[in-house]
Amino acid sequence: MQLENSPLSVTSSTRATKELPAGGLDPERFDWQEVWYPVYYIEDLDKSQLTRFTLLGRDLVLWWDKNQQQWRAFVDQCPHRLATLSEGRINEQGWLECPYHGWSFSGAGKCEQIPQQVEGAKAETSQRACATSLPTTVRQGLLFVYPGQVENAFETKVPIVEPLEQEPEGWVYLNTFRDLPYDALTLIENVLDSSHIPYTHHRSVGNRANVSPVELEIVESGKWGFTGTWAQGPRKGTLGRQDTTFIAPGLMWHDLTSKQFGRTLTVVYATPIRKGECRLFARFPFRFSSKLPGLFIKLTPRWYSHLGQNSVLEDDQIFLHYQQRYLEALGGSPNFTKAFYLPTKADLYVFGLHSWINQYHAEPFPGETLPKPLPKEVLLERYHSHTEKCASCRGALANLQRLRMGVALVTALVWGLLPLLMLIQDQVSIITVTISTLSVLVGGFVWLGLGNLERQFYQGRETPPRNLPEKKRKHLL
Repeated sequence: MQLENSPLSVTSSTRATKELPAGGLDPERFDWQEVWYPVYYIEDLDKSQLTRFTLLGRDLVLWWDKNQQQWRAFVDQCPHRLATLSEGRINEQGWLECPYHGWSFSGAGKCEQIPQQVEGAKAETSQRACATSLPTTVRQGLLFVYPGQVENAFETKVPIVEPLEQEPEGWVYLNTFRDLPYDALTLIENVLDSSHIPYTHHRSVGNRANVSPVELEIVESGKWGFTGTWAQGPRKGTLGRQDTTFIAPGLMWHDLTSKQFGRTLTVVYATPIRKGECRLFARFPFRFSSKLPGLFIKLTPRWYSHLGQNSVLEDDQIFLHYQQRYLEALGGSPNFTKAFYLPTKADLYVFGLHSWINQYHAEPFPGETLPKPLPKEVLLERYHSHTEKCASCRGALANLQRLRMGVALVTALVWGLLPLLMLIQDQVSIITVTISTLSVLVGGFVWLGLGNLERQFYQGRETPPRNLPEKKRKHLL
């Protein structure tokens, strides 16, 4: 756990003894501004570069303040002429420098330099010269930003996964993220619903053969969210009870402990980018009953697991993009009981989520409508929604492209040397010809295989595994 020291960051020493509830003090209304949101995994941020992010429709620039040794978040507008600060740089003094006229800002947003003013002038001392700096903190490997009133940030609890704080040792993690083409609440609705997994994710992380009645119970609820339990649990009860926690407005986790595998958490943060778009942070902490699975996860490259996790996300990406538009056309959450038909207890968490939205007037973008639906190839693109923002996948793609180019050059060289040898030598041995031909064939297959792997960093598959033809079973006569 890392907490930063700054007037605009949260520390244990500055936190008030009485915490404010997320969403503000109004007991009847949830304010989405008064919440801490994760915006990046720390391991994907580059301290030498500026990083852009949009939170609740507000463009931000994230950057490392080397003078105070902490991450900063500014509104991505220079107070001078509203140029995007994210197109600037971190200068030699460690200040954020605007690309337009070189105005420079230290970590708290104070303007330190206006190159155009005459000597002795003090325009930079005006409050109007300051950049807008938002509170930040780092918890459980994530950078959080608080978009609401600064004075509330120090008293509002950061939404963290409590089991990881209570028992910090022994966990093995799989983490991923992706910008998704649907709202944060649509994402939360989807991941709260475990009953869709055998069907939507059949042949990826689910199996239709494992479907069974789902009897959910909500144990406790309030403005803060709710907790619930599924006594039987997934896979026809073979894994044990599953407990679920929803921390409003954008964090949930399923908690499952089984004798076969140990303890498993399925954690999802949904950070609202703008209407119709959110960033998912998915975390899968494991405490296995044996060491072998954990060792296997640690040895698996992060980028490789991301390729598989992107495929799982794409299992339901298309229909969720349209589902939220159909719900909006039918009146949205205020009319969800008429828009949806929810006859079983499998939908109790979905019912609970929309009831929470209605009870606390918790629409993040009131009055706004969804943009036009996107074509399928845009919905399945991976490069801009994940690869370019992920340090591991971005690096793996660059290495893969270099390797593919090297294979192509070596294969071409071998192919070109064979006729040259035939010209130089009167007689070329059959062994030389065979080895050269095999080398070219192997090089070609490797080049094609690397090309197929490279495409997975750019685009998802059009047909999900659940819709592929089932393999025909051979019957013994």
